[in-house]
Amino acid sequence: MKPTRILAAAVLAALLAGPSLAQDYPTKPIRLVVPFPPGGGTDVVSRVIAQKLGETTGWTIVVDNKPGSGGSVGLSLAGKAPADGYTLVMAQNANLVINPILGKANYDPVKDFAPIGLAASAPQVLVVAKDSPIKTVEDLLAAAKAKGGKLTFASPGIGTSSHLAGELLQQIAQVKFRHVPYKGASQALPDLMGGRIDVYVSSVPSVSVQIKEGVLRPVALFATKRDAEFPDVPTFEEKGIKNSDAATWWGLAAPAGTPAEVIARLNTELNRVLKLPDTQARLRSAGAEATGSSAEAFAALVKSDVPKWTAVIKAADIKVAD
Repeated sequence: MKPTRILAAAVLAALLAGPSLAQDYPTKPIRLVVPFPPGGGTDVVSRVIAQKLGETTGWTIVVDNKPGSGGSVGLSLAGKAPADGYTLVMAQNANLVINPILGKANYDPVKDFAPIGLAASAPQVLVVAKDSPIKTVEDLLAAAKAKGGKLTFASPGIGTSSHLAGELLQQIAQVKFRHVPYKGASQALPDLMGGRIDVYVSSVPSVSVQIKEGVLRPVALFATKRDAEFPDVPTFEEKGIKNSDAATWWGLAAPAGTPAEVIARLNTELNRVLKLPDTQARLRSAGAEATGSSAEAFAALVKSDVPKWTAVIKAADIKVAD
């Protein structure tokens, strides 16, 4: 066969293989790595989406919690997995944006991952125990000033979006807290409710159950508008602390090199389930809003968050060893 015919045959085979690959995928269970412990916001969002994807497609999706280092452990594990579409990760802005800025990630957010699409977003919220004397933003700021930097502020980990939301608040309000990092909400909440720490900053889904049960009291949201699920909770913005918006977002990603046809199929199915009223209602009840996006829009969001959080990290002098 002539070289030109061989080349033409190869090109034709490649064109035919693409759609076939997407149509045949998947042929085995898909692992969804969740870089935080069970019970936290990332875990809640991941399980809702994994379940709905399974229901609508018939796929088997296995949630695999791999916590540690503010999400870096799970994201690193997923990034090094085979790029075959059978390992996905529920990434968060803390993982893809903040950890690399801090130098605490052994992966490149652009080169090592293939974005699939945004899944959900939620504001951060500052909560206290139900019997805490801190009931309002004014109480919080007064307590911080009275304690002279000793008011304890907990987060799910150094460099998480919740940690940086707390740092952003301190910088804008010109107060000082003492940061106490934990490995997720499941470890921090017992200490908060037991009075061993003063306040906790978290994504709304991580604490929505406890707020509804009355064991935690929300003080204010890091958002530009009130949350539909908790309409009585004010924002820091409306209390005069401007530019304090700090939303958490979650998105599906795969290892770099995952076939484009597989990424496109995953994006289609993700956006389909996010449009379902049941999915939206379940995410909303947990304090998150279903978003959805193209892979390109997800990549653009990652890049836009970099300068904002770089400035906060520099001002707070946050180091990996903190």
